[in-house]
Amino acid sequence: MIKQDEIFSVSRRKAIRACSALAAGSLILPTPLAEAFPVRKKIFIGACDWSLEKRNEVAALQVASEIGLDGVQLSLGSVENNMHLRRKEVQKAYLEASKKYNVRIGGIAIGELNNVPYATDPRTDAWVSDSIEVAAELGVKVILIAFFGNGDINENPDKQKRVIDKFSKVMSKAESAGVILGIESWMNAESHLRIIEAVGSPNLKVYYDVANSQKMGYDIYEEIKRLGSEMICEFHMKENGFKLGEGKVDFGRVVSLMEEIKYEGWVHLEGARPDGSSLLPTYKDNLNFLRSQF
Repeated sequence: MIKQDEIFSVSRRKAIRACSALAAGSLILPTPLAEAFPVRKKIFIGACDWSLEKRNEVAALQVASEIGLDGVQLSLGSVENNMHLRRKEVQKAYLEASKKYNVRIGGIAIGELNNVPYATDPRTDAWVSDSIEVAAELGVKVILIAFFGNGDINENPDKQKRVIDKFSKVMSKAESAGVILGIESWMNAESHLRIIEAVGSPNLKVYYDVANSQKMGYDIYEEIKRLGSEMICEFHMKENGFKLGEGKVDFGRVVSLMEEIKYEGWVHLEGARPDGSSLLPTYKDNLNFLRSQF
């Protein structure tokens, strides 16, 4: 807590400059006014552990620290390790690494659902249900539920119905825990909204991947406006084969729309690496690019 004599030690000139900066919308305050009136950060930038080449590894947090990221989106696990993030000792290891490297756990993703489909495999019921408890233990608010590869449900009404039934059974648990389940898929905004409406829970939302939607030919800028922050729980900032700002997605426009819909929370880097590029310098460039946009 700032001491009273420290406040009054600030010169009149510095105080005037601080007030002028605030009036201009600046986020920079001179010390000790910066301590007295901290500005709340609204956007946190992380990366997926698989994009950091450390899927299911605690070392992902160290790599994120070296890059300068705010956090890491962790994989719940794999079939081989039986979704290891469900184990208390694994959770403890990640929490200790988070503290050691000053990098937050920014989210959880169940990427194994691309191989073992949520729509059809009964094993996935426990994975999704248990992930809610894991999220609560790790202080995470969003769980990415993946629907690619074997798990694809795009333009498949039967599988979509099965997914609706499954979500309907688990959403009360998510609501009680204050956890959001985010659907990431090849579907367009309309199909996502149809599933969310059928389930009828405010804790089921869209996990929006700009590169995936662009690849499918959707108007990502109109979709972001249509879905809004009410329906988008998180973003993947991604390019396929390019660094951010050098590919097909207009990230300046994306960021402007995020500000327009008043989005706050995590954005996670995924992909965004040219063939043959090194991870650390490429992701430092991606991070600097995103920070310049925000």
